[in-house]
Amino acid sequence: MRVLIAPDSYKGTLTSVEVARALAEGWRRARPDDDIRLAPLADGGEGTLVAIEAAGGWRRVVAAVRDPLGRPIRAPWLVRDDGGAAVVEMAAASGLSRVAPAERDPWGATTAGTGDLLRAVLDAGVGDIVLGIGGSATTDGGAGMLAALGARVGDGLASVDLAGLDPRLAAARLRVASDVTNPLLGPSGAAAVYGPQKGASPDDVLALDARLARWADALEAATGRHERATPGAGAAGGLGFGLLCLGDRLASLEFRPGIDLVMEAAGFDAALGGADLVLTGEGRVDAQTAFGKTALGVARRAQAAGVPCVAVGGSVTPEGVEALAAAGARAVAASDPPLTMAAAIAAGAAPLVAAGERLARAALR
Repeated sequence: MRVLIAPDSYKGTLTSVEVARALAEGWRRARPDDDIRLAPLADGGEGTLVAIEAAGGWRRVVAAVRDPLGRPIRAPWLVRDDGGAAVVEMAAASGLSRVAPAERDPWGATTAGTGDLLRAVLDAGVGDIVLGIGGSATTDGGAGMLAALGARVGDGLASVDLAGLDPRLAAARLRVASDVTNPLLGPSGAAAVYGPQKGASPDDVLALDARLARWADALEAATGRHERATPGAGAAGGLGFGLLCLGDRLASLEFRPGIDLVMEAAGFDAALGGADLVLTGEGRVDAQTAFGKTALGVARRAQAAGVPCVAVGGSVTPEGVEALAAAGARAVAASDPPLTMAAAIAAGAAPLVAAGERLARAALR
């Protein structure tokens, strides 16, 4: 058999590369002669660079940038081997994982490092960019990013001057990997929905929303675009809004589901074309799976190609089973009963190795 193994990460325990390798190890124990190809995936958040790099055809570059608190760090991005495209992961510079829980600062956290990464890509002469914007530590509406790219932002985000914006952006083609559909402001906006996980108190949320409203007034006036209510404007603490407002200043701007863009960059469809079976998976196969998570994206592509698909979840709920069944895929748990997070961390890859072996032995029957 030709088996394509294309999972997401098991967040908090294993990367997508580690998950794919574990399933492959288990499969080979039962069927050592099968042709196995690994195609680890991500949804545009943390782990996107690792997944795309593992597919081959990309080279890692490291840039000097600022972390969410403005401290100097070095962060990676990817350039395609032919130099024609780049992948930037916001989380690499401006991600929540870059700050310790006690350091989280919803007021001071900035997207400047993401702007630094984009400037590094432009410096390298690359104008075709995939930007994953999941996992941010910020609620600045993209103000830090714009400042890093040459804009002048006033105190309190109450004013902005775009005269100094990097002119190379006019030739850039930007595809944004994001699954968030929230608007910028209000009860379903960036501050209200995502602020608390970034350290915002209930009072902070109200004040951050008011600051974002001032920023929206300033940036919409400067660009002539009205994007605060556009689905996705609230992504990454409002970075989505900042990017949307740049729509007229880029060669092209497109927001796409993260899994679709990662699949394209990783050459997933070409790998799928020669497969007899696809194994995918994620930490939880549950009700959220129906809303565009990686396992569902893989299942739909496999169904369209007429290839059977099995998803291995750290835990699996009836809602998750139903969501994948609608796409022609089967969901199985890595272990029964499911492990707690602490137990999963302690177990490492062993449950997935065992799951891969069980699935391979079932294929023998």
